[in-house]
Amino acid sequence: MLFTLAMKITDHITLEDWELTEQFARSSGPGGQNVNKVSTAVELRFEAERSPSLPDPVKRRLRRIAGQKWTKDGAVVIFVQDTRSQARNRDIARERLADMIRKATEVPKRRIGTKPTYGSVKRRLEGKKQRGVVKKLRGKVDPD
Repeated sequence: MLFTLAMKITDHITLEDWELTEQFARSSGPGGQNVNKVSTAVELRFEAERSPSLPDPVKRRLRRIAGQKWTKDGAVVIFVQDTRSQARNRDIARERLADMIRKATEVPKRRIGTKPTYGSVKRRLEGKKQRGVVKKLRGKVDPD
């Protein structure tokens, strides 16, 4: 069974129905005879690479965030079989995708390198001098 629906992520990002594909399968785990009869597991597929809804920087960050969920053809695949309810699994999958995209929209702060303090430089150099003295004492002993 295949379902597709549009999804609003932020004020500026709304995913179109053709970008999202949901497939249902039988899930493993507890559930008794329900497991053998009902397809409750959800596989949500989002065509991220082809998506006109996402700007390029967001796509790059999403690729890093998605990790193994990112396929070779540029789709994000989320598989959920947490609950015995198909509707609940579907909501969980959509929420995970939305969280991932929201996280990708955040621009990381640029790190500004700091200068070491005067005291830390002094301590480091003093330590190096002491180590040099210790190493120098390991040399051959003068017979004089």
